[in-house]
Amino acid sequence: MEDLFAHSAIQPSDPEKRVLELSKQLEHHNTLYYQDAEPEISDAEYDALMNELKKLEAAHPSLAKTDSPTQRVGGAPLKDFQQIKHLVPMLSIEDIHELKNEELEALQDPNASKMQNLRDWYQRLAKNLGVDHVALTVEPKIDGVAVSAVYRDGVLDYAVTRGDGTTGDDISQNIRTIKSIPLRLPGAAPALFEVRGEVFMPNEAFAKLNEQRDEAGEPAFVNPRNATAGTLKQLDSKLVAARPLDCIFHSYGQVDDAPYTSTSEFQQTLRDYQLKSTPWFEEVDNVDDLLAAIAKLDEDRHHFAYATDGAVIKVSKLSTHQQLGATTKHPKWACAYKFLPEQKETLLRDITIQVGRTGVLTPVAELEPIFVSGTTVSRATLHNQDEIDRKDVRIGDTVIIEKAGEIIPAVVKVITAKRPAQSQPFNLYQYVNGQCPSCSGPIEQEEGFVAWRCLNFACPAQAVTRIKHFASRKALDIDGLGTAVAEKLVETQKVRTTLDLFDLEPDSLADLLLDPAQLEAGTSKPRRLGEKKAALITDSLNDSKQSPLSRWIFAMGIPQIGESAAREIARLHRSLGEVASSSILKDLAELPDFEELTVSKRKKENHPRLAQYQIESELGPVAAQHIVTFFNSLAGQHVLDKLEALGINPDSDNYDPEKSAAQSLDSPIAGKTFVITGTLTRPRPEFKQLIEAAGGKVSGSISKNTDFLLAGEKAGSKRSKAESLGVSILSEDELIAMTA
Repeated sequence: MEDLFAHSAIQPSDPEKRVLELSKQLEHHNTLYYQDAEPEISDAEYDALMNELKKLEAAHPSLAKTDSPTQRVGGAPLKDFQQIKHLVPMLSIEDIHELKNEELEALQDPNASKMQNLRDWYQRLAKNLGVDHVALTVEPKIDGVAVSAVYRDGVLDYAVTRGDGTTGDDISQNIRTIKSIPLRLPGAAPALFEVRGEVFMPNEAFAKLNEQRDEAGEPAFVNPRNATAGTLKQLDSKLVAARPLDCIFHSYGQVDDAPYTSTSEFQQTLRDYQLKSTPWFEEVDNVDDLLAAIAKLDEDRHHFAYATDGAVIKVSKLSTHQQLGATTKHPKWACAYKFLPEQKETLLRDITIQVGRTGVLTPVAELEPIFVSGTTVSRATLHNQDEIDRKDVRIGDTVIIEKAGEIIPAVVKVITAKRPAQSQPFNLYQYVNGQCPSCSGPIEQEEGFVAWRCLNFACPAQAVTRIKHFASRKALDIDGLGTAVAEKLVETQKVRTTLDLFDLEPDSLADLLLDPAQLEAGTSKPRRLGEKKAALITDSLNDSKQSPLSRWIFAMGIPQIGESAAREIARLHRSLGEVASSSILKDLAELPDFEELTVSKRKKENHPRLAQYQIESELGPVAAQHIVTFFNSLAGQHVLDKLEALGINPDSDNYDPEKSAAQSLDSPIAGKTFVITGTLTRPRPEFKQLIEAAGGKVSGSISKNTDFLLAGEKAGSKRSKAESLGVSILSEDELIAMTA
């Protein structure tokens, strides 16, 4: 068994000890980076530690534990989510709403405020307890998705959504991808510790994600919560890992021997166990202090890194929680005070069009400046033509503005009663006369996409961002070629496309004058780039000609082709020429979805390499369509011709499909789906690697598409379901015999 996973790397004398050391180091650095925001080491140093651990676990599968830092990305995509019953009901919290102006006026009480409903709630609470004052805690209500995480003996056992409050979806694989959530609690944690919190997407990450979706011509998410909910519903945890999710814990469910007696002590317990908690937390003991804390939170929350829509108020003493109890819907010892979203009315003066790196044309509302949620807003993205049509947005309209997730200015709606008589519906294509506003090149709307895209590979609006991407560390890693140099190269027309960089002469590059604003503070005159920096760039460009195929594919900036997709494409092809004429990619691009690769016998029979490809690849039909379209386009042909003229022919450094295909196609389990259950003599990851090495796949749940169930002792319900569906049940010895 050990020989199957052996590799050539030099191993330490005590692999088990080294795995333990690396795991502790990585969890320590995860805590510093994702919870404390105080990293001690660089990304490169962190990656080196992680890669060392991955290699050790691959060489010694018995050392790969479920709480290893390498398990942050789950295995094969799930068929569906399993249901888990909550250990104790996961109730919602009673909502107390901030009064609207018209509601406040209707009270006809000069002493009433927008928080009158909260004052009334406090008075009812005090009356029920027979006291004048109640000690409470106040914390932000995060606008996320509620989850419960169950730790047993300090190790994360599973995570589940709220669902109907009694039963929720098992999202353990997806929760494990969130690096701020520890897989093992430090110290002497309770034997059973159920902690509850909110999964969310930070504001800046949400903004970046929507920019990427706009660039790809995909519909934008409405708000961070919408993006988070959609992400957690993904059946493939690898897709979830690519999204920037985070989690803050705020309460608990079932706990053995709880080490706290109040909500404030519970906050300290969260910190002790390295579970992320809210940094904003207030304790109050009377109604006036409560209202003051709420007002302070309403001001402070505009500077938080995540979206909030209110405050959560809890009775401080846990013994009082038991005294008050709960209704069938919510506890009586807490409430959620909901802020009204701040909306402002302003004039939409114009609609302009921005051209992004991939050529996508994005309409932007130019607004009469207005102060909203802590900042002055003068622009708001309209995303695409479909969004404009849906809201019927026109130039000259009076519109309502709010910040989606407290950060992204958005046009909520149009006040049609104030629409000028001469207004006309906005049509992006007609507005730009069917031409890119940057280069006057042709634009088109791809079938199935909402975005319009410039087709001109030499478009200057795309050139600067394309050059920056082309030269980035993860692409061709060209030293010295940053934003200032890229902008000047395009502005002076020394470079029109990324490949023009290879035509630059050192002397001409040295004479490039950089703007003062792009240099260090205090510089008032343009400055030559200089011979030294010019030589650094040209030498780095020459070195990049030898970069492997995967880096070149990623550097081209083809939509939907990221680092992992580029590496997978390079694994399947020897050279760039093979990629450009690839029958594998063409066949894959024809499929409506990735799942069809599993059931399409015709394609497997005609293309044995494609059969192996579907077993291991994460690349789907959409990405394949983009790369096929690119190399069939004028831009793609330009790249091939230019590279040939430059004498550049990138080769793959990880090409191995024949070797993998020979191993898998001869195996009796190639393409078969397995489920593992019960108590086994070896760790499950060891059997999972054995199955995948022989061309099989491992799923988390039994279905009609399951081929084999590997069953150990105490197999339980999965064995019963396998028997009812006629799924073949294997012992450990039978599996090992099949893979021998």
